[in-house]
Amino acid sequence: MIVLLLILIIFFLFSSAPIFVSLTLASFLTLMFATDIQPMILIQRLFGGIDQFALMALPFFIFAANIMEVGGLSKRILRWTRSLVGHLSGGVAITTQLASMFFGALSGSSPATVVAIGKLMSPEMIRGKYDKSFISGLLASAGSVSLVIPPSITLIIYGSVTGVSVGSLFIAGIGAGVILGLSSIIYIYFYARKNNLPRDTRATGKELWNATISASWALLIPVIILGGIYGGIFSPTEASGVSAVYALFISFFVYKEMNLKSFYKVCVDSAVLSAQVLVLVAAAQVLGWMLTRSQVPQTVAQWISTAIDSPILFLLVLNVVLLVLGMFMEGVAAIIIVAPLIFNSALGLGVDPVHLGIIMITNLAIGLYTPPFGLNIFVTQGITQQTMKQMMPGLLRFFAVNVVALLLITYIPDLSLFLVNLAE
Repeated sequence: MIVLLLILIIFFLFSSAPIFVSLTLASFLTLMFATDIQPMILIQRLFGGIDQFALMALPFFIFAANIMEVGGLSKRILRWTRSLVGHLSGGVAITTQLASMFFGALSGSSPATVVAIGKLMSPEMIRGKYDKSFISGLLASAGSVSLVIPPSITLIIYGSVTGVSVGSLFIAGIGAGVILGLSSIIYIYFYARKNNLPRDTRATGKELWNATISASWALLIPVIILGGIYGGIFSPTEASGVSAVYALFISFFVYKEMNLKSFYKVCVDSAVLSAQVLVLVAAAQVLGWMLTRSQVPQTVAQWISTAIDSPILFLLVLNVVLLVLGMFMEGVAAIIIVAPLIFNSALGLGVDPVHLGIIMITNLAIGLYTPPFGLNIFVTQGITQQTMKQMMPGLLRFFAVNVVALLLITYIPDLSLFLVNLAE
């Protein structure tokens, strides 16, 4: 069954069928011809895939991200980061990476980060003579960091499944997210120097001060969100609504760049993008269910648990398995399936439970743009209008540098745990 399923998915994808159609139609045909299960169950699984409490935050974070884009918050964050690093080699691309990290902390949504930052920075990088494949790889990979940097829905799911403190996971996610982003920034810097790409003039102290003051209202959002969560004022899901309301207030009454007409457009665009993302999540959940029914994740996880007694080898194999799963499965589904199966084995080998969560989420973040099925790839395609073949070189380069960061995060636990230890 699993062989037929994968063959059909690859066939439909390379025939230019939409990803939602590819996943659901391949699953439907596999059920029809390889099992005796009633196809009606696919409808139940599609609905069940998005009928999750944690996903309630997604439309609000997308809504907040679109408000920030139209209301001037994203623009000011970009101006601030560009005034800091625009004069460096690859300054425009580094600005894109840093802005994605900040925006990921604001919105909590990887697809929303790709859309909000990509729409603004893609034309800037094209004018800066950056290769389009490089641009696609940067946008897809930079947006994935929001899976690691809090507030992260996937970290919340891992905490709920394993009983690990979400607060500790959020703190550890800051360090891991910085390492992941820094690996891309180092690559961007040397890429720009090698290709002699143009850079901005260095911002004066006055320009930097003005950019900081202008962006201060936007930069308060992660402080409000994380402070509210850690202070017990609201839950991570409620934080998505708070961020949307705050962004709306700033856009209307402080920056005054939003009116009723643009607000209506934001509502429509947010509804459409939420539907697109949730349909993909639903399709990914169907695929995850098919893989689970075929006992693929369970078999692999149980083999890891029973056949490996070295923590170094255990983590290496776990990374490989999760990178592959991240290509096919939505992060929430992968965590729900895999985490309970390997959690006790990891603890038995002396792996810190918070560190284990960060390793898993970092893998799934990279999986978001790993060809050919990573969700961010398809979101980026809508911005750059490139085919998978055209995007592939850029995607693979950022994949390689982020895997190096993953190995550092995996085998040097203090990189992600030092803030947790300081907080204790």
